[in-house]
Amino acid sequence: MLDPNIQRLIDSIGQADSLETLEAHKVALLGKTGLLTGALKSLRELEGEGRRVQGERINALKNQALSAFSERGTFLEAKALSARLAKEWQDMTLPSFSQPQGKLHPLNNAMEEILAIFGQMGFDLAEGPHIEDDYYNFSALNILEIHPSRQLMDTFYLPAERDGRTLLLRTHTSGVQIRSLASQNPPVRIVSTGRVFRSDYDQTHTPNFHQIEVMVIEPGIHMGHLKGLIKEFFERFFELQDVAMRFRPNHFPFTEPSAEVDIQALRSEGKVTLGEGDDWLEVLGCGMIHPKVLENCGVDSNKYQGFAIGMGIERLAMLKYGITDLRSFYESDLRWLSHFGFSSLQAASCGPRVTA
Repeated sequence: MLDPNIQRLIDSIGQADSLETLEAHKVALLGKTGLLTGALKSLRELEGEGRRVQGERINALKNQALSAFSERGTFLEAKALSARLAKEWQDMTLPSFSQPQGKLHPLNNAMEEILAIFGQMGFDLAEGPHIEDDYYNFSALNILEIHPSRQLMDTFYLPAERDGRTLLLRTHTSGVQIRSLASQNPPVRIVSTGRVFRSDYDQTHTPNFHQIEVMVIEPGIHMGHLKGLIKEFFERFFELQDVAMRFRPNHFPFTEPSAEVDIQALRSEGKVTLGEGDDWLEVLGCGMIHPKVLENCGVDSNKYQGFAIGMGIERLAMLKYGITDLRSFYESDLRWLSHFGFSSLQAASCGPRVTA
């Protein structure tokens, strides 16, 4: 005999007043210990015609229950949705709250534009770690132990060591040159950019700033190629035509000969206009890669020559966008960013030619 409570529970499904009550009915009938589940298990105790008849009755009750659950569930879900919509209703005709529009930092904009220019010239992007060891940051670049840049007054050293080598926050992106040459053979054309760190802080220096390094190593490279590349970059980045440059001899341990590059400038009424006038403004350092640096990287200096260019991205951005204080890049002043920042439609576009 079937439990009479089975039919009674099935009949009460239509009176369930919530989804929770409906679920309780479903467990009572079809759960692991439910009445219908138990009735199905009891069929194993029957034989022959009695088992067939009892099975048909149980299946009929199960189908009746499933149909009732589906019908009542649909009704209760619609009812719950209507109640929720009535409770959470909002007047979509009301005006929305205005949201301030974000802007791209001028430093990021300058960096993207510089990388785009060198990318169009066929350079590959290379990157290196912020935490460097003294070999990649100094020794491989022909920087002697007695060089002032190795002193604590200029460099941030870390207390830990790696395989006996001193760790530090990289002071320039030149170490990426060494890492690139260690992983690939010439010819090489790379541009690397990133954050560097030096112990310095004033109107034109910050402990944290960004550099971009350009390196070319190919047979037959000479200073004429270096000058042509710099000229092409200046004319694209600063939107100048036939820009006048001046190369001044200098000394960098990793290049020989070395030079600092000035660009023609006009100073008038507190403003600087690039590409005009009879004054000069220093922009970057460069030179032919020292043969010792090539040898440290396993490159035959008799077969390959190369040059390197190092630029401070903040300085380039200051000249292009009229920013007078380097420290303002890192002060998180929203008023400053609103004035000097770029919208997404302006990103990596050419900025003003006249700088303050």
